[in-house]
Amino acid sequence: MGAEICLRQAQVNQKLKILTVSAHGELGRRIRDMGLIPGTEVHVIGKAPLKDPVALRLKDFTLTLRNSEADHITVEPLED
Repeated sequence: MGAEICLRQAQVNQKLKILTVSAHGELGRRIRDMGLIPGTEVHVIGKAPLKDPVALRLKDFTLTLRNSEADHITVEPLED
C-alpha cells in the first residue's frame, strides 16, 4: 500500500481507500452523508480543467467534490 495523501492530490484513474474525514460540523456531516466515510474505496474518474471539482466513483454512483471539501479527506492509494 502507499502513503497517506490528501484526496485533492489524487490522480485521475487512481483507486483509493478513505482513511479519515477531518471536517467537522455541517461540512463533515455533508461529506459523510455522501458516503465518504473511512474504509470506503473510491476511484478518481476525472478532474475539471482547473482541477476543481474532482469526480469520484464509489459504490454504484458518481459524485463531484470541490477541492475545499477534498482537503478534509485523507486517503491511501490502493494497488491494482
